[in-house]
Amino acid sequence: MEANMSGTGRLPAAFLTPGSSSFMDFLAAHSPELLPGRRNLPEGLTIEAPHGTTIVSAVFDGGVVIAGDRRATMGNVIAQRDIEKVFPADEYSAVGIAGTAGLAVEMVRLFQLELEHYEKIEGTVLSLEGKANRLTTMIRGNLGMAMQGLAVVPMFAGYDLDLGRGRIFTYDVTGGRSEERGFAATGSGSVFARGSLKKLYRSDLTGDQAATLVVQALYDAADDDSATGGPDLARRIFPIVSLITEGGFRRLAEEEVAEIAVSITDHRRNQPDGPQAPLL
Repeated sequence: MEANMSGTGRLPAAFLTPGSSSFMDFLAAHSPELLPGRRNLPEGLTIEAPHGTTIVSAVFDGGVVIAGDRRATMGNVIAQRDIEKVFPADEYSAVGIAGTAGLAVEMVRLFQLELEHYEKIEGTVLSLEGKANRLTTMIRGNLGMAMQGLAVVPMFAGYDLDLGRGRIFTYDVTGGRSEERGFAATGSGSVFARGSLKKLYRSDLTGDQAATLVVQALYDAADDDSATGGPDLARRIFPIVSLITEGGFRRLAEEEVAEIAVSITDHRRNQPDGPQAPLL
């Protein structure tokens, strides 16, 4: 940066020229090599990289909860036991990452900058729909890497200030976006987590009940998917659980999640398959 600054200590003209409210557009114009999607791997090269796995989310009365397990895998090996996969995007939204961990975390950081840049340039917060669209563009920009095996498939959740409710968006590797109704799951354990959510979800859940629901779903995912890590009581490694309401983003403290995880584990000793929904 110093080499690009004038003798007066001022920033380069490019940084002072008004332009697009999109930080991604600004980066593409002035430093495109910093965008993850602009990087190409040599042909025929196979990279074994840590992958994040299961993310779950559920809407409750007054907001939305999003949670992720803590395991990252590299092939059949556990690469990391305590990775964090859920991040605040801004005050009223969050992103959960599945796929290639390094690229996913980098994408989240760029997304955070994108939303902050928009707010500073426009003087207002981007709508939740607009945030979901911006993330679509970023995922599509990573398509070249995805085709080389380095896919990023995030989940986006937030509180819509205009509609007064929580909303959930899921994506595919091409940037295709879907809004989910009630609950959602993505990642390697998503099939099992979604089955759990489908049987236990109710539209009148409180925030505390929704937090318990997503930890139950992650437990079920870990029970059948080797790439998903369940609550680790011995190491005290618990899922990351965050709630987003009209009051903003709040990550549950480790003690709160630990209490939920211990309670679920205790009940599973008598009911290994978890709580059962009524037939009718």
